[in-house]
Amino acid sequence: MTAVLSARVVVRRREFAVDLALDVAPGETVAVMGRSGAGKSTLLAALAGLQPLDDGEISVDGRVLDRTARPRVRTAPMHRGIVLLGQDARLFPHLPVRENVAFGPRGAGVAASDARDDADAWLARVGLPGTGDRRPAELSGGEQQRVAVARAMAARPRVVLLDEPLVALDAVTASEIRAMLRDALAGVTTVAVTHDAVDAASLADRLVIVERGRVTQQGTVREVLSAPATDVAARIAGLERLVGRADGGGFAAGGVRLEATDAGSRAVAAVDGAPLAAVYRASDVRVGSESADAPGIGVWTATVSYLEPTPRGVRVVTDAGVAELDVTVAAGLTPGTRVEVRLAPAHVRFVAAS
Repeated sequence: MTAVLSARVVVRRREFAVDLALDVAPGETVAVMGRSGAGKSTLLAALAGLQPLDDGEISVDGRVLDRTARPRVRTAPMHRGIVLLGQDARLFPHLPVRENVAFGPRGAGVAASDARDDADAWLARVGLPGTGDRRPAELSGGEQQRVAVARAMAARPRVVLLDEPLVALDAVTASEIRAMLRDALAGVTTVAVTHDAVDAASLADRLVIVERGRVTQQGTVREVLSAPATDVAARIAGLERLVGRADGGGFAAGGVRLEATDAGSRAVAAVDGAPLAAVYRASDVRVGSESADAPGIGVWTATVSYLEPTPRGVRVVTDAGVAELDVTVAAGLTPGTRVEVRLAPAHVRFVAAS
């Protein structure tokens, strides 16, 4: 299937060069994730025409775009068939909501009455019927973001770019806007930069992990989140990752030896000596006082490096793995404490490691 958006973005930065290739199929939503500073926003800025390329090219529907052009309207970036939605709704404060949404179509030559009727239809679709005469200042942050979505979609873009549009919203509002976005973007070619795996799982068909300006993993959202290829991907997925080697059908790394019960893990661990990563949830790890018993499969000793409070308890980082414990269970643990760590085979998955 021919890509609607095809891009090779090369932007040289002081620390490293961003060099990313991306093809997005008609109606596909691709989520882009990675640490802050990895190059995600540089990618979106280049796609939107806000960042000149040092090399590469960007095309929409097979038409190569001017790499150095800038949108004339910074408050509602719409350029080359591409519209950008960011953390700030950037509505025109002096215009009523209806006129904000109708701005793009009117600028493209649509009759004022038709553009306003379409604006009202989009406002209803994003959950704001009857608000067309209100000013942006009269709306909450979540409502302004809904108007921004309506304005973007009313312009009939070929590609929508999302730059963490939910990050400034509270959890409840973000959940509501996420559901609205999923409906509004159905069938629309989209690239979404986010730090939240929930956004990727809810909105995207494909997930791309970016580290230091390069793609380190991509695939369906489920594939990437269930089998992270790097530590960054693992943390995004809410998983921990130990890197070692295949040994006797299991995993070995220093004093840690693990087995896994699922068939896929056994298959990937079949070749002794092959690089192997063990992924698991920190909440599945059990930590207790150091035992005099010899370590075995799924049981090893470790030294606590540091402790970090979490919404569910305490994250205990050791020199050989991570656990998340209830506050009462973690009581008495301090950096330097020697502990016994346990991880059952049912809670481990093995993936190939490069």
